[in-house]
Amino acid sequence: MRMYDLIIKKRNGEELTTEEINFFVDNYTKGNIPDYQVSALLMAIFFQKMNARETADLTMAMVHSGDMLDLSKIEGIKVDKHSTGGVGDTTTLVLTPMVAALGIPVAKMSGRGLGHTGGTIDKLESFHGFSVEISEEQFINNVNTIKIAVNGQTPDLAPADKKLYALRDVTGTVDNLSLISSSIMSKKIASGADAIVLDVKVGDGAFMKTFEDAKALGTAMVNIGKNVGRNTVAVISDMDQPLGFAIGNALEVKEAIDTLKGNGPKDLLELCLTLGSNMVVLAKKASTVEEAKEMLLGTIKDGSALAKFKEFIKAQGGNVEQVEDTDKLAKAKYIVPVKSPKAGYISKIHAQNIGLVAMELGAGRATKEDVIDLAVGIVLDKKRGEKVAAGDVIAYVHANDEKKAEKAVNDILNNYEITEEYKNEIPLVYDVIR
Repeated sequence: MRMYDLIIKKRNGEELTTEEINFFVDNYTKGNIPDYQVSALLMAIFFQKMNARETADLTMAMVHSGDMLDLSKIEGIKVDKHSTGGVGDTTTLVLTPMVAALGIPVAKMSGRGLGHTGGTIDKLESFHGFSVEISEEQFINNVNTIKIAVNGQTPDLAPADKKLYALRDVTGTVDNLSLISSSIMSKKIASGADAIVLDVKVGDGAFMKTFEDAKALGTAMVNIGKNVGRNTVAVISDMDQPLGFAIGNALEVKEAIDTLKGNGPKDLLELCLTLGSNMVVLAKKASTVEEAKEMLLGTIKDGSALAKFKEFIKAQGGNVEQVEDTDKLAKAKYIVPVKSPKAGYISKIHAQNIGLVAMELGAGRATKEDVIDLAVGIVLDKKRGEKVAAGDVIAYVHANDEKKAEKAVNDILNNYEITEEYKNEIPLVYDVIR
C-alpha cells in the first residue's frame, strides 16, 4: 500500500477503505509518512469530503493510535459531556455534581485552556490544593465511591489527532466537518465513555457561527457515535453572548457554586438541565428528559448536588472551606464598574471579543507558557435584551493591574451594542440531535 495511491484516490473523489485509513493514520503517527504527503491527503479530504463510514473509520483509527482508558472497573453506564467551547462556559462544574448526585458515574478527562479563559482544570485549581495528578487506580476508586473524578488528559490519548490537528492548523484544512468531528470524537471515545452528550455552540463566541454549520457538526458527531457503538446526543446551544455572567476562573467557580445553591444565572442552569437530563437518560436513570430534569432540579433543592461537589473537591485535595465560603477564593485587587454611555436595549454582546478582553486581563492563555491569574476576569451585570439607562452598570472588570482594567472598560463598551429597541430573540437551545 502506498500513500501516493491514497492521495490520488481521494483527490479523484473515491472512498478510502478502512484498511487504507488505518494505514495512513498508523504510519503517520509512527513517523513513517512525511508531512507533505499527509498534507496533500488532508487537502484532498477537505475538497472531496468523507462519508459517514470513512469519518467513523478515521475516528477509530485515531482512537487506536494510542492509549484507551479502560473504565470497565467502574460500575454503571459512564456518560461523558463535551463542549465545543465558548465564553463563560461553566457547565461542567455545575452539571457533573448534579448528575453524580443521582448515582451516575462521571469519569472526566479534562484539559487546560488555551484562549480567553482557562479550561476545567484551571478553574478547579482555584481551590487550594486541588490536583488532577491522581493515579488511574485512585481515579477509578473515586468514581466508584463518590461517583465523580476529574483527571488531566494523558499525552498518549489519541496522539494521531494531535499530530493531524497541528498539520491541519498550518495547511488551511481545519474547517472540514469530517476532520473536526473525528478530532473531537476520537478523544471522547478514547476516554472510555459508554455514551456522550455534546454541547455544540453556535454564534459570535463559537467556532460555528451559524445554526446550519453547528447542526451539521452535531449531526456528524452523532453519526460517528452511532457508527462506532456509542450512544451520542448533540445539543445545539447559543454562544452569541457569554453564558451566565462570570468570565474568569475563580469568578466562574463562584458562579457555579451559586448555581448549585439555586442562586445562579437562569441561562446557565437551563443549559445544565438540558445537557444533564440527556446524560441521565443515556445512563438509563430516567425514561424521559422531562423526568430527568425534575430529578436534577431535586439535587439542587435538597442540597445533594452541592454536597457532592464538596465531596469531589475534598477527594482530590481541594480546600472545601472555599466552597462553603466563596469569599475565600482568589480576589482581584481592583473591581471597576463599566457604565452604559446611553439609554436603550442591549441588542448584542460580542462574545468572542469579550472573551479576549478577559484573556488580556490574565484570565486565559495566548500561548501554552502563559500563567493564568485565577482572580481576574469580567462579571456581566446586563445581558442581551435588557433595558438600561445612561450610567447603569453593565459589567464589572476584576483586575490586578490598573492600566489593564482601564483598557478592559473601554474594550467592553466597544463590544456592547445598545439600540433603541430589541427584536432579535435568540433561543438558548436551538435543537437536540439524537
